[in-house]
Amino acid sequence: MGRIVVTEFVSMDAVFEAPGPAHGFEHAGWTFTFDRGADGDAYKRDETMQAEALLLGRDTYEGFAAAWPSITDEHGFADRMNSMPKYVVSSTLKNAGWNNSTIIGIDEVAAVRDNTAGYLLVAGSGALVRGLLERGLVDELRLMVFPIVLGSGRRLFEGASLARFTLAASQPVGPDGVTVLTYAPA
Repeated sequence: MGRIVVTEFVSMDAVFEAPGPAHGFEHAGWTFTFDRGADGDAYKRDETMQAEALLLGRDTYEGFAAAWPSITDEHGFADRMNSMPKYVVSSTLKNAGWNNSTIIGIDEVAAVRDNTAGYLLVAGSGALVRGLLERGLVDELRLMVFPIVLGSGRRLFEGASLARFTLAASQPVGPDGVTVLTYAPA
């Protein structure tokens, strides 16, 4: 049986919207103002390389599918993003054209997890994260917290059901105060 691992870039006020530059949000690209260091870059690279598949909501999938096919890098990260299996949780998406993508419903996620040997990595996908929390399907929560209060933007847990977690690890990365907090269900 696999595991579902949620990984997110969040501000101190839990904003996860547009950590990268390609978005209409007033603070788009806010994570790019911080140096997460070689250790932070390695952390993100390793968690993707070790994942069995991506589990994404429609909005995040569409953003990734528009960007990743044209990206290359010397570490193989882009190749991994483009080649690994991708499960898109959506009731509205009709076609998932990015390589190795399958559309599923939220009620199919548990079966996909149960039939996966490693872990399914969820990034972005706020509505999906809240749906997974509601169903008790989050096996690990990894928050890369950036020391900034944005004051506006979509918050990761806004409207989420009660879910208790325990801190499993805390790891500072880079020189700018970025910290990875890893939580397990309590």
